[in-house]
Order: sequence, then C-alpha cells, then structure tokens
Amino acid sequence: MKIQTPDWVKHAIFYQIFPDRFARSERVKPQPGVVFKEWGSPPEEQGFQGGDLFGVIEQLDYLADLGVNALYFNPIFASAANHRYHTFDYLNVDPLLGGNEAFGHLLDEAHDRGMRVVLDGVFNHASRGFWPFHHILENGADSPYIDWFIVEDWPLRPYSNGPDKPVNYSAWWGLPALPKLNTANKDVQNFIFEIAEFWIDFGIDGWRLDVPMEIDDDAFWRHFRYVVKSANPEAYICGEIWEDARRWLQGDQYDAVMNYIFSWSAMTFAGAKTLRPDYDREHLSLEPRDAVQFADSVDYMYGLYDWEINFAQLNLLDSHDTARALWIMGEDVSALQLCVFLQMTMPGAPCIYYGDEIGMSSGDDPLCREAFPWQDKEKWNYNLLQFYRKATALRHAYEVLRSGTFERVYAQGEVYAFKRILGDQVAIVVVNSAQDKQEADLPLHASDPDAYTVVWPELGAEYKKNEDNHLSVVIENRSGLLLIANYAEE
Repeated sequence: MKIQTPDWVKHAIFYQIFPDRFARSERVKPQPGVVFKEWGSPPEEQGFQGGDLFGVIEQLDYLADLGVNALYFNPIFASAANHRYHTFDYLNVDPLLGGNEAFGHLLDEAHDRGMRVVLDGVFNHASRGFWPFHHILENGADSPYIDWFIVEDWPLRPYSNGPDKPVNYSAWWGLPALPKLNTANKDVQNFIFEIAEFWIDFGIDGWRLDVPMEIDDDAFWRHFRYVVKSANPEAYICGEIWEDARRWLQGDQYDAVMNYIFSWSAMTFAGAKTLRPDYDREHLSLEPRDAVQFADSVDYMYGLYDWEINFAQLNLLDSHDTARALWIMGEDVSALQLCVFLQMTMPGAPCIYYGDEIGMSSGDDPLCREAFPWQDKEKWNYNLLQFYRKATALRHAYEVLRSGTFERVYAQGEVYAFKRILGDQVAIVVVNSAQDKQEADLPLHASDPDAYTVVWPELGAEYKKNEDNHLSVVIENRSGLLLIANYAEE
C-alpha cells in the first residue's frame, strides 16, 4: 500500500504546551471557591497553578514570532489532575482551562495564524471520576457498564490500597486512580471512535496518542485511523512510542511517533562531554557518542521507516515525561543549540517543549512541568531565544530542509555532515561538536554544484570544492554550517 501522511506536518514546527503551567489569563470565568497556587510555585508541590487556554491565546503572537506553526497540547479534557491524564469527561474541556468556549476561540485564533492544533488522546485509561467507572462504584456488578473495565474482585478498592489490599481492577501501572478501559469491548471502542471524530469535527488537526501500545490491537488502531481520516484526511496521528515502531508505522495505523530515537541521538552527540552521568531514563540511550556513532544512530533511525513516515516524525528533544534537554546536557547551552540546529535541518517535524527556548532547565517529572516565567523575564536567556528564532526561520526559508532527500556525507571524530536535495536545490549541513575549530573534506558527487552560499552562520565560513569532488570546509567549534546551492541549468 502507498503510505500517505499529512503534507502540512513536513512543514510544521511544533510547540508542546503543558496547559496548567504555560500561561494564566484573567479571562476564565471565576468559579466560586477556586484558589490556585501561586504562579511559579515549585512543581513538585503538585496542585494547580491556573494556566488556561485564553492564556495560550494571549501568547500566540509570541509563538508565531518564535517560528511555531503547530501546537501540541497535553490533555485538556476535564480532570482532577493538573496534567489531566486522569480524564473524567472526554466531551468537555476542563472548566479551569476555560471550557469548550475557550478552546473554540483558541482554534479560531490559531487557525487564523496558520497554526495547527493537535490534542493529547488518552484512550488506554480514564479516571476514578469517569462516569462509567463511577457507575460501577455505585452499583457494583449490577451496573450496565461493568464490562467497560476489567474487574478482578469485589468490593472495588479505588482509594484504600496498600500491600495487603492491592488494587483489584486493571489499572495503568497498577495506579488505582487510572482504571484501564476494556478496549476489547465494542461499546468502549465505539465510544473512543466517537470522541476521536467529535474533536476532529470540532476543528482539531490531529491526535497525539498516549501509551497507544497498551491497546494491543492493530484492528482497533486501523479503525481509529479510518474514523479520523474520514473526518479529516489531513489530520495527524502521532503515537507515543519511544523505540522501534514499525508495527504501527506501515501506513495503516499512525502517521508517526514521538521520535525519542532522534532526541537521545542528538543529545548524546551534541552534549557528549557534558551529559549528566547520573541521569538514567528507560528507552533513552544516553551514552556519549562521537560522529560515527551518531551517524550510525541516524542511519538506523531513518532506516526503520518509509520516507513518507520519516518526514512526519515528531522530532523532539524533551517532553513532560523527561528531564529538560538543557539539564540532561549539564546546562551546556552550546549543546542545546547544536541539537536545535539538527532539529531544524534534518527530516522530521521539530517539536519545542515549552520554555526550552528561554533556557528553562530541570530534572524529571514533576520538575520539568514548571510554570513559564512570563512575570520574571530576568530568568530568560535572550541569546538562546534569538538563536531559536533564527533556527526556525532557517527551516521555514528553505523547503529542501523540510522535504528534501537525505544522505550521510561525512562522519569522523566530532564532525558530522549530510546532504539534502529537493529539485535543483542542494543543502550541505555540517555539525562540529568539538571544542575547537575543525577542517573536513566532504566527498561529493561529480554532479554536485561547484559554488555554494553560506547561509549559516551569518558571519560566513571557509569552503572550497576541490578537483577530486571533495568539498573542504572549515567549521568553528561547537557550531553548525549550512551551505545552499542550485544545480546549473542544462
């Protein structure tokens, strides 16, 4: 079968927003008795800090200036948890975020700016407050929703748990707050399909699927794709799968996955000298890599999938589930900049985790879910922010960086280079992760152009095409180089 993914994703730069912590407005209708924690409170204290969707609307111009044209939201549906992965109402946006009205305004404002909006779909599990589960709590085995969940024993123990009283129904990671949906039940499946279609019809541009591998049913996901694509053929379906995802990326289930292979590959090359030795995260291979090892990781990554999939992969560095990239790389800003340069020049849609662009740095969840410091701009790294803006502008300026072919050109020591071609345009990208200036002779094809324009860095760089079809370049320490040329017309 021919694999097809939404074309707009190839040209997207995503920004991931954790709604409770991104921006708080004054526009959400006050609710009696609601008291939020102070904005910027330590995230390990949990609780709600009051970020809302009107707050996001108020910052859309900031995001547009950053070069963002797609938003990925962590869950926004009604929930009793600040991360909202404990859904109790899939048809209503949490009133603390402004409800469906605020979300409708956000979609209008985002779409008017050419921004797409992707929502987090949590369909493997719900919450103790989800109405069918509550029905079982009230009615026991007499509830008509008894088969929506997997009950192992009675009475249910949704709150009084311990070593002697383990949770006695199927729950995600054994957490009683997260009862697992019985997705083998056709009524549950139809409910999920209706939710997926409802929000596509409401105006969203796609779904990011939370732990989708735990719904171990290819036929379910094929029908999910059918429902979503029938409602909007250009809707994006991206699964949270951290490793080899070939099972789901054959063109009949998801369009892409969150590309954590890219994240650990980039960070271990760019930050090889400064990686925190004490940070260990399942699925992230965080051993330092030289250029050859990085190149091998990249070749493995792109070799897994059809190129139509590779262009749609969500190339992130970090997320709400990991420590922040800057923290992982030992606060080395130059390493983060190299990672961002790779994000913006390699195939796949870059994704920026909120606040990375101003230097936010913290360890694992919950520390990585801190409030964006709008009120304290002295904490912002403006040089880094400017770097991000220039890097995103670079990707937007050259389509070859978004949808051109990809070819490994050079990997020695701490210098890695690749080539992208689209039509008559050629891009040569070189990255030097070393602490000193490097020289490299890049083997090219005889048909490759002789003359190039140095697009990055702004101050230019030295290069020369030799008679033996090698391109000799001099690249400064801890930096990237981009050369652009066009084939001569015959």
